[in-house]
Amino acid sequence: MRRYSIFAVAREALRYHSGWEKAWASPEPKKRYDVIVVGAGGHGLATAYYLGKVHGIKNVAIIEKGWLGGGNTGRNTTIIRSNYLQDPSAAIYEKARSLYEGLSQDLNYNVMFSPRGLLMLAQSEHEMRGYKRTVYANNLQNVETRWIEPKEVKKLVPILNIAGPRYPVLGALLQEKGGTARHDAVAWGYARACSDMGMDLLQNTEVTGVRTAGGKVVGVDTTRGSIDCGKLAIVVAGHSSVLAGMAGFRLPIESMALQAWVSEPIKPTIDVVVMANLVHGYMSQSDKGELVIGGGTDGFNNYSQRGSWHHVEETTRALIETFPVISRLKMLRQWGGIVDMTGDRSPILSKTPVDGIFVNCGWGTGGFKAIPGSGFAMAELVAKGYSPLAAEFGMHRFKEGQFIDESVAAGVAH
Repeated sequence: MRRYSIFAVAREALRYHSGWEKAWASPEPKKRYDVIVVGAGGHGLATAYYLGKVHGIKNVAIIEKGWLGGGNTGRNTTIIRSNYLQDPSAAIYEKARSLYEGLSQDLNYNVMFSPRGLLMLAQSEHEMRGYKRTVYANNLQNVETRWIEPKEVKKLVPILNIAGPRYPVLGALLQEKGGTARHDAVAWGYARACSDMGMDLLQNTEVTGVRTAGGKVVGVDTTRGSIDCGKLAIVVAGHSSVLAGMAGFRLPIESMALQAWVSEPIKPTIDVVVMANLVHGYMSQSDKGELVIGGGTDGFNNYSQRGSWHHVEETTRALIETFPVISRLKMLRQWGGIVDMTGDRSPILSKTPVDGIFVNCGWGTGGFKAIPGSGFAMAELVAKGYSPLAAEFGMHRFKEGQFIDESVAAGVAH
């Protein structure tokens, strides 16, 4: 596959861009693969990529029932951070954040990583104590964060109303290396690199069954026929319980809609990511000038990709008090994703009761930021049967009560 560069762009400009090849191939399925990854979102594609790059396993198929990156990867608010309290969480998210720094060079594809900085506002005494505690924990974890006072918060975000009245800003946790990336570009970059290694991207191919023999996976049935495999990685977010059911086991997750929306474009107004977790709203500004806003999950299980309107109203009302200048903006568009929530709001990267089947799910509302770290750990788990990054996130923790409780520690659902 041809390498992208400024010289390639100049050359194609001279011939009216007629020489660009497709970014990835669309082959017919083979009869057998060493590994099948179900789910061509960010996590699935990253898993396949690191299987090839790090472990040399390239006879891999990535199966997607829809289009590549058409699920949660293309339906999020693109926030990247690693300022978590619990050690296992901080480790895997910091691995992801550090991989994001060099991802464009690694993939030869511009993922538009922007380490613009991320603020988590403390708008109550409880939040202030909690975030200071997180800063101390992050210092021990080698995650660079610091506590800043309201005056510095106001300097970083001039449009912020720090006086309240209901939600005064008492300070903030700042991660200067946090930021955003272009969500679809992350998926496309990984897809292109996987295809370049000879892996098969099978879009519009739905898995309809999982075949096992003697307690071990032997293949999957799809809308394009049966495909055999040595190992199977289930990386399908909110639909993980559906695939697990096909394989004969259950997962401790529930699926619900998480939505986001963007305003009409405006001039540059906010150049950091701001999370206001007390009111459960977060906001950044895209390169096109839109304010990208996210809120909480729906309060009921569902597979909708729209979400309910009361969350739009509640989140927008709270953010308008914190950012009064946005009150007259119009909403340009709104969308939702199907997130997979565990009881402790931490992910599952684990072996399963079926030999050869591995599962990566439970990222809840924080999946995009974890993509490179998740893929790196999952690839190691599939290739070797063990990954230090994934060790604490096994399914065993729910049986043994060894929870990684981030629902309170993170100050947000996850």
